[in-house]
Amino acid sequence: MRTRSSTALLAVALATLLITSGLAGPALAAGPAAGPPDATVQSTTAGSSLDSTTAVGSTATGTTASSPTSAAVQDARPDTPSTEDTVGYVEGYWYDDPLPVDNQSDAVVDEDDLDPVVYRAMARVERIRNLTFSEEVTVDVISRSEYRETNGDRFTNISSANRLEANVGYEALFMVDRETDAANATQTVYGGSVGGSYHPETDQIVIVSENPDTPELDEVTLGHELVHALQDQRYNLSRFHGTTQDEETAMSGLIEGDASRVEREYKATCGREWDCLVPRNDGSGQLPDINWGIYFSVYQPYSDGPDYVNYLRTQGNDWEAVNAAYDDPPRTTSAVIHPGSGREPANVSVPDRSSEDWRQLRTDGEVATDTIGEAGMVAMFAADAVESDRDAVIEAADLFESAENYNYNHSYTNGWAGDKLVAYTNDEADSASKPAAAAGHAGYVWRTQWESGTDTQQFVNGYLRLLENHGADAVDGRQDTYVIEDGGYSGAYYLNRTGETLTIVRAPAVDDLSNVEAGAAPEGEDTLEITDRSDTVSGFGPGAAVGAIATALLGTGYRAVADRHDQD
Repeated sequence: MRTRSSTALLAVALATLLITSGLAGPALAAGPAAGPPDATVQSTTAGSSLDSTTAVGSTATGTTASSPTSAAVQDARPDTPSTEDTVGYVEGYWYDDPLPVDNQSDAVVDEDDLDPVVYRAMARVERIRNLTFSEEVTVDVISRSEYRETNGDRFTNISSANRLEANVGYEALFMVDRETDAANATQTVYGGSVGGSYHPETDQIVIVSENPDTPELDEVTLGHELVHALQDQRYNLSRFHGTTQDEETAMSGLIEGDASRVEREYKATCGREWDCLVPRNDGSGQLPDINWGIYFSVYQPYSDGPDYVNYLRTQGNDWEAVNAAYDDPPRTTSAVIHPGSGREPANVSVPDRSSEDWRQLRTDGEVATDTIGEAGMVAMFAADAVESDRDAVIEAADLFESAENYNYNHSYTNGWAGDKLVAYTNDEADSASKPAAAAGHAGYVWRTQWESGTDTQQFVNGYLRLLENHGADAVDGRQDTYVIEDGGYSGAYYLNRTGETLTIVRAPAVDDLSNVEAGAAPEGEDTLEITDRSDTVSGFGPGAAVGAIATALLGTGYRAVADRHDQD
């Protein structure tokens, strides 16, 4: 059995939006924290931090980047600066040069003024990142409607088998129900929240503006995307391909963490040391109509990535340690959520034990299988935390630490060691006209492995709560077997725990479970239960969460930090 980075079970709906290094993720609050006045790092994610006295983006004389073509930021500017060798100087512009656009009341940039703005922004990114650009970068500013129009076809050329595997995968995480096409749900997430994109194949940046008549350039978003261009020039982003969804997202933790860390300081310096172009706030303060489960699953690199980068900087010579990490990027989202843990995924196998009427779903000649990972599991438990009439296992109070930092470190999932999800199909599923309906006839086996028996039980606690929240009832006389009678996740579920392994089998009906996985749903009494019901957390619920997030959106005009594409 071989996994495929281009059509991984959960990645398939995103396949046309995958950059070569991982998923692109929108930022809910649409912007980085401004940071304290001295631009020191304030870490809020458990497991990683920089000391509060450590300055971000040190620019002291003598600090050099690892690239031989980069030079130290100098207090005394050289008489003959060059784009390739002088940090903070690009094509005749220093990072702090004034420009005519600085006096505008909006962020509309005419074509004649765009190049100087871009060059100065490149110089500012160099100043923070202490690394020089080797080539120019093309930048275009378009409206959101134009972005939707030009990028909508990315979701049209997806095969029926790929659409089915996407629906099965997201349904397994209780994110996409029988009424929803997973590819369409993903398209909505990206079409409504991407604020900028970098295209490695053309070395082009696109900035998306909420103002349809006179598109405005958000300089902070531009700074983020310029970091991706800089990464591509120095490290070749096309090298970064994971074999699973979890590995793709993990690599993105380094790449997006690097860009987001620079973006946060960029924004903090705006108005304090630099004049910056800031779009007018046309946001309504209303939450976008998107699938929050999918959103949470792709946002993790933007939330935890900056702290992961901060951790790296404490382990070596500041940014040089981050540069070195591109030779050995993280391989699991657990490694990004828990910096320093060095977690490598366990080898989890799911042999085919289905009956003759069932078979493992194959797309492009390969078995449809994927690794969800710790971040994906957190997204599963938190999917109903916003705008849902259903309780969430991880409530909003435990998810949102700040406008841009979400908490992906939870007892239900932090003992993750590995997992594998395999989709199964039959004639009924194959003949269904729509992928959402086909998923109802399909099944899956999801095997998870944990670091200890206690960690296994914690996940059992969370998953049983998830089934409860979706109206599942225990099946009399069948061991650890549950049925959801109605709704978008109806079907039969069997849980089998063996030591530090928990296997979940899903099928349309109880009698189908043993056909998907031989021996599933045996006769007998239940062996699994929720062992701790005292850990439910009181706090602000979905309504308050909506208010808090809407406030953040009002303050930022709701944009995404990045989306980087590469068409294979």
